[in-house]
Order: sequence, then C-alpha cells, then structure tokens
Amino acid sequence: MVSEIKFLPNYQLQCHFTWDLKKESVDLEDLSTRLQNDIQLQLGKPGAVAHSYNFLDQQEEALSHLNQSEETITERYADESERRLIVTYGDMAWLKYHTGDYTHFLLFLQLKYTTGSSTSLLPEVYGEKAWTYLKFSRSSLSKAIDCFRKALEVQTHDSEWNAGYAIALFRTELVKEGEESPAIKQLRFALEVNPDDAVLQAMLAVKLVVYKKFHEAKDLVKKALETDPDNPHVIRYIGKYFRMLDQLDESIDMLERALKRADQSPFIHHQLALCYKRKKIAEQSRKPFSNQSTHKHAAYLKVLLHFNKHNSKLNPALLLYRSSAVLEAYLYSSP
Repeated sequence: MVSEIKFLPNYQLQCHFTWDLKKESVDLEDLSTRLQNDIQLQLGKPGAVAHSYNFLDQQEEALSHLNQSEETITERYADESERRLIVTYGDMAWLKYHTGDYTHFLLFLQLKYTTGSSTSLLPEVYGEKAWTYLKFSRSSLSKAIDCFRKALEVQTHDSEWNAGYAIALFRTELVKEGEESPAIKQLRFALEVNPDDAVLQAMLAVKLVVYKKFHEAKDLVKKALETDPDNPHVIRYIGKYFRMLDQLDESIDMLERALKRADQSPFIHHQLALCYKRKKIAEQSRKPFSNQSTHKHAAYLKVLLHFNKHNSKLNPALLLYRSSAVLEAYLYSSP
C-alpha cells in the first residue's frame, strides 16, 4: 500500500501545494505577513498562509494554519462547509503525504470530496484558487481573474467571488477605458450582491474619480466610513481618494489612521510619502512651507528612518517600499 501511495501524482489533489505557485516570484516573509494581517482583519483564509509557511520549511506552522482554516470554514459556512473544505483537506493530505504520515494522509484523502471532473473543477475549488492567485503575487492576477470567472459561471451571485473578481480587475486596470471600465461594472455588480461591503465602496469611489463622477464617489466614501470606519483596507483607499482630489490633509489623516492597524503596509507608507511630496511642492509654489506642515513631515520621516534602522533584516520587500518612501520624504523635507 505504501509503495503505491508514494507514486500518487500531484494532479489528483487540488490544493495550494499542487497549484503552480512559484516561490521565486514573491517575497515569502512579506507574503506571510500580509496574509496574517488579512486574517486578523477577517479578510483572508489561513490556507494560503499555510502554503507560504511550507515554502519556508515550517511545516508545523503550516499544519497549524490548516487546522485554523478548518475551524474558520466550518464556523462561517456551517451546512455548506463540506465543499468549502475540499482544498483544506487536500492541503492536509499533501502535507501528511510529504512528511511520511501515510495513515493520516489516507484519512484526509477520504475526507476530501470530489474536486470536479477531469475538465472542470467545482466552483468552490475555482474560488479558493482564485483568491490564492489574487493574494500570492501581482504576476498571477490574470490567473485569479480566470478562476473567478469560472467560479461565477456556476454561482453568479456568490458575494465573496464577486468581490474577489472586482478587486482583481481593479488591480489590473491602469488606464481609463470607455464610459465605464470592466472593473467599475464588476464593482457595481458586487455591491448589488453585497451592498454593505465598505472595501468595495471605497475602491469604486477611487475608480469613479478617474471618470469625474465626483458626486457618486463622495456618497460612496460617506457610506464606507459609516459601514466600516476602522478597517485599514477601507481607510487606505479613501486616503487615496482624497489624494486624487488634492485634499492632502484629509488623505494624510486617513492614512495615518490606517497605519495604526496596518503599520506593515507598503501601500499606506507609499501613499503617505506621495501626499507629503505633493503637499510640499504645492505649498512651496505658493508660499513658504508652514511650520506645522514641516514638523509633521519631519516626524513622518523620523518614523521611516527608525523603521529602516531597526527592521532592515526582517522584511526586505517592505524595506524596499519604505526606503522609497524615505527618499520621497527626504527630498522634500527641508524648506
């Protein structure tokens, strides 16, 4: 029996470990940190974290996160959890197989339900695969979009997959397209399915500014802040919204609020640096930079320099972003 098990091909399991996720295309420490932050904010699932820990040769940590994933999915989906656990049990089976624990490998393999036909997967598998590609790296966004589409072909009104599809389109669109871009259309549809998703409201507001639909964008920002005012993912997009409107003080206030709950976010630090840079240029063109602005800007620069001094060995990817922010801040830190 064991000799037969050892030749089990990977394609028979649909899980994070058998998908084409290449560790060379992402900073694993940074990925683990981002995924952990998302889980703490109830914005992500432990399965992808487990995969990142396995890449780091921390298999006990990986198994711990898979157990957490099983509990979370069972709690969240109750009677629907069986199909949602397909990938989690596949992950557990893969880990047990590759650590030589063939008894538990077979146990988890028996718990795993069919993943679909030879040509098509179940929508739950496509959905989990899509979220994994979305979280893993920017280079896999096109794969995320494809998997979300396939999941939504079967379950058109699933709120999670519609949200993920909207986020993936949002991140891939770089220029204005027609009267309304595919991302805007999908964001609108996802909000029809789940009208109280504050992150999507904030993202749609950012997109609508590009299309000069300022009134609608303002209403969305108001709703997002009423719905989930402490969520850093909401605040960071609203901070970007204010920056796009050149309301720099409001943007800085928002981004500094977001940092209190997500101080490891390269996105937030970069947005803050851009705000200070634009604010300095604007004020220098009109009058001498105010003492209040100078002190606030210098304080932010001090925070960045402190981080770089004490954390340079912890997170190279984050250090790169913050070093960029330091440069931006430093270049515009003196009157």
